[in-house]
Amino acid sequence: MKAWQVTSHGEPRDVLELAELPVPQPGPGQLLVKVRAAAANFPDVLMLGGTYQVRPPLPFTPGVELCGEVVEAGEEAGGHRPGDRVIGGSVLPHGAFAEYALMDAGSVLPAPAALDDAEAAPFQVTYHTGWYALHRRAGLKAGETLLVHAAAGGVGSGAVQLGKAAGARVIGVAGGPDKARVARDLGADVVIDRHAEDFVAVVKEATGGRGADVVYDPVGGDAFRRSTKCIAFDGRILIIGFASGDIPQAAMNHALVKNYSIVGVHWGLFARLDPAGVRDCHAELTRLAAAGEIRTLVSERLSLAEVPDGIARLAAGTTTGRIVFIP
Repeated sequence: MKAWQVTSHGEPRDVLELAELPVPQPGPGQLLVKVRAAAANFPDVLMLGGTYQVRPPLPFTPGVELCGEVVEAGEEAGGHRPGDRVIGGSVLPHGAFAEYALMDAGSVLPAPAALDDAEAAPFQVTYHTGWYALHRRAGLKAGETLLVHAAAGGVGSGAVQLGKAAGARVIGVAGGPDKARVARDLGADVVIDRHAEDFVAVVKEATGGRGADVVYDPVGGDAFRRSTKCIAFDGRILIIGFASGDIPQAAMNHALVKNYSIVGVHWGLFARLDPAGVRDCHAELTRLAAAGEIRTLVSERLSLAEVPDGIARLAAGTTTGRIVFIP
């Protein structure tokens, strides 16, 4: 099979090598799947650079999220049949940027029937993260104001849709007029081009000085620091990630005086410790997809040969929505 291999750490275009490899064999509790679509994620960028908290031994095939078709089940992987269409994470070092990958049988989920393969591949990271953050961690209520950073990005685009589905007023922050247009098309009530406007001032004006009840922050850095200046009383700032590369330090005295919460969001821990909660989450998200209230923003459907270029552009922050590779 064709598969991308990482033999040393560095920039995507420098370290990814397309190789011909044997089809991996599923071990106990694993599934061999034919990759129908593989999503690009920021952890892929960090793994290639050797800076992610998970460091697979070299060489490895990257690609942490996919939609696949079950080919074979290993021992203790009952309940799955050949031909089943599933989504979830890969089992490294046999990642999704290949024609075949391995998945953990206990954590895969049925692909939503309302979505095609490319839309289903990024579904878990995009929407499970958003649902867990907004509903379990922040308790977002109808009528509240939700501020979403990187609103045209991979996880931000999902948060905008989920916020609207929950009945919130959504303010989306995006970088540049094209991304601002995407955020508006996703349903954001107020859209801020951070290159042209001060989002703190716009949020205060849009909320009559009150501020945002919930902030969805996958960016970190100045996005976090300035969000503390427009967070409402009893507000919640959700820490999703640090796409800016800047991990900010929080001023606890400021959180105390303004009476807001800084809330960590680690979906992987949720998935490991509350599998029943994950299934409930997936059922609700599948319902929303069937009802047309959420639909993955897939901006590019690329071939397997285009993996290095797609990952490099994701790392550079020039992409919108989700990039998906189709072998």
